[in-house]
Amino acid sequence: MNPDSILIVGANGQLGTALRQQYPEAQAADSSELDVTDPIAVQNFDWSGITVVINAAAYTNVDGAESHEGRKAAWQVNAVGVRNLAKAAIDHDLTLFHVSTEYVFDGTQTPHSEDEPLSPLGVYADTKAAGDIIASLAPKHYILRTSWLIGEGKNFVRIMLSLGEKGIAPSVVSDQVGRLTFTSELVRVVEHFLSTTPDYGTYNVSNGGDTTSWADVARATFELAGYDLQVTDTTTEQYFADKPEASARPLNSLMDLRKLEATGFTPRDWKADLQAYITKEQNV
Repeated sequence: MNPDSILIVGANGQLGTALRQQYPEAQAADSSELDVTDPIAVQNFDWSGITVVINAAAYTNVDGAESHEGRKAAWQVNAVGVRNLAKAAIDHDLTLFHVSTEYVFDGTQTPHSEDEPLSPLGVYADTKAAGDIIASLAPKHYILRTSWLIGEGKNFVRIMLSLGEKGIAPSVVSDQVGRLTFTSELVRVVEHFLSTTPDYGTYNVSNGGDTTSWADVARATFELAGYDLQVTDTTTEQYFADKPEASARPLNSLMDLRKLEATGFTPRDWKADLQAYITKEQNV
């Protein structure tokens, strides 16, 4: 795969940043350079030489999507934008990588398989589910469903590290379970797929290792970072009791990784990547 034949869309987000670091010779575009919600802009983009488009663009404010303006923005980016990219993939014979989320499920099945019926709970989840359906219309597509993304940008681990620096002991939900997905792991999957070309379709992608909760991730973060702080368990219902604008969330985010592993990919344990992530953050 020639790196300069790759286009990274959403280049300044957590995943886009990691992809640019992996593929510095790839073409990259943020929303100011390619507005995926504008069908004319996507149609008129110079697709010559591009064979792979990686869609890392997304509206990810789960609670913000419940507002009037957020709802419109989420649908534009997560559904209309995917439609425009899928059409470009069809018109120009491109391979489309589209990044999805376990939020397309209601969290009642464990673990989530790739063929589980969609059952989104909130507006953000609705828009991501719609995006999955649209992306699958491109003949050459890989839909990568992720959970609990951690990379360069605002994320849970960075928030916990900030609290640790300030000596603040938080209350964290303990009834949401799953595994972290580091952007470095997602990039490894993209590289693996580009080099091995498994069957097109939808794949669950997260780090491997034990099932955990957000509260236990907080504890692990404090321990690995050297902060002697107690984490108090709370429930999702208790945490959001005074936040009526909050979206519903799936309590179970655990995904079955056997289809991914069958391609020859071995997921890294989330605890190992958490240690590497914290070490890097503390050395910045």
